[in-house]
Amino acid sequence: MPLLRDPHELPPNFEPASDDLLERVRPLVEAIQRYHRHEVVGIENVPKEGGVLMALNHSFATYDGMLLAKELIDHGRVPSGLGDDLIFRTPKLRRWASSLGIVPASHTHGEELLRRGRLVLVAPGGMREALRPSDERYNVRWGERRGFVKLALKAQVPIQLSACPDADRLYHIYENTLTKLAYHRLRVPIPMLRGWGPTLVPRPVRLVHVISEPLVPEALDEERFEEQVADWHSTVIARMSSLMEEARRV
Repeated sequence: MPLLRDPHELPPNFEPASDDLLERVRPLVEAIQRYHRHEVVGIENVPKEGGVLMALNHSFATYDGMLLAKELIDHGRVPSGLGDDLIFRTPKLRRWASSLGIVPASHTHGEELLRRGRLVLVAPGGMREALRPSDERYNVRWGERRGFVKLALKAQVPIQLSACPDADRLYHIYENTLTKLAYHRLRVPIPMLRGWGPTLVPRPVRLVHVISEPLVPEALDEERFEEQVADWHSTVIARMSSLMEEARRV
């Protein structure tokens, strides 16, 4: 698959992911699944076809998204992903991400993929959510992030939510000024953290993703667009907060 170079254009023959790469990474993903006793609840809620925007909570470890993607593939939906710009400023990482069907996060990319009938993964909280200290774990930091709601409303596709709250327990992240400054000024993640004991090995916590029912938008009304976005955003945030609580009880 061609490497994405123009951030405003998808190749006409863009595929969700390279089958060859997926097969090569599958043994690693399955090993991580066993380590975390990973499971997905509610995958039967995912439509078998058509555009869907699936919004996830963002952990610092991030690889919990790969565990979910593997289960979606086994369910018959090969997802695409909207990734942070930092990924695409790193040559080797961007090539690997592109081969996994990840593209730079933008409305242009997202709308095009959804109109092609793709299932698109997005973490609205981004790195800001991933870097929050552990005393704020399980909180959904999507308060001012409305772009994903606008995207789904314009494309007229459902939003599905996927919550994996215990991914916040893979690492203990400490509150510190350096992390905040590095992110706000340079958009670079420099956390102070620890994993299992005094190491950087992720803790062997059980990970469970819980997927919501599809949240279907009302018909697009250009004159009321901002009002529609605000109303639906409030609904989505409330549902995600309750889903995080549900997932902690599984």
